[in-house]
Amino acid sequence: MTDRDNPSGAGATAPFDLNRPDKQTLPLVLASPHSGRAYSDEFIAASRLDALSLRRSEDAYVDEVYALAPEAGAPLLCANFPRAFVDPNREAWELDPTMFADALPPHAQTRSERVRAGFGTIPRFVADGAEIYTGQLKADEARERIEALYFPYHEALKTLVEGTRKEYGICVLLDCHSMPSIGGPSDRDAGRKRKDIILGDRYGASCAPALVAQAEEVFAGLGLSTARNDPYAGAFTTEHYGQPASGVHTIQIELNRGLYLNERRIEVSPGLEPLRTTMKAFVARFGAAVLAQ
Repeated sequence: MTDRDNPSGAGATAPFDLNRPDKQTLPLVLASPHSGRAYSDEFIAASRLDALSLRRSEDAYVDEVYALAPEAGAPLLCANFPRAFVDPNREAWELDPTMFADALPPHAQTRSERVRAGFGTIPRFVADGAEIYTGQLKADEARERIEALYFPYHEALKTLVEGTRKEYGICVLLDCHSMPSIGGPSDRDAGRKRKDIILGDRYGASCAPALVAQAEEVFAGLGLSTARNDPYAGAFTTEHYGQPASGVHTIQIELNRGLYLNERRIEVSPGLEPLRTTMKAFVARFGAAVLAQ
């Protein structure tokens, strides 16, 4: 058992896991920023929440869903640290000053929409709205987390993206997430059952429309229903890396947790194994289509 599989472990040995194919044969990079599940004892002790409640912010086991992607010829990058501790799908310094006992650095972005909602780089809340901490943090704590975890993750991701674009002339970054099977009370689709897959391309800004259409076609051929940008259009990773004019296209993939997870207990269901095979097929077919285009 590794730290990735131990929600109450003392922490991961590295900020991320990078699983490469023996030889990369596809112009795809997969990244899972929110499936990290190495919770330190210190973090749990500093929280007003128990370990299971902290895990409500995870895209739980998304790394396992895509674990066969390297066999299809594409690298898979997975954060080891939990989203509730540091969120790499934010700008580096999106920080809420009310969470800290002392002054944040002047370059901190304290007024973004995500900060106001309580979901900055160091989140104030878990996904269901419960507050994480019993008291205020030190600003140095934020700096240490960002420097030790956030930056190494993005340095690895940038290297993968640039290397793939150099090799193939194009890179399609698939930012892999999961979503509740039914819209929550504060969501635009509250109470409604969701599609199997939501593809986010920032309303056409982060990826060529033909590539998103191709992804939809491949998913449909594999028996999975899709929607585009509603209710999720993509966040920092999609915005930052998606530069179609420069040959880098980014699609956020939100996967319905009901396909593979017991959402209440945050445990994998029998649906995981067939879904792993399906996602390997998606990577292979979509990657081949990107090469053909």
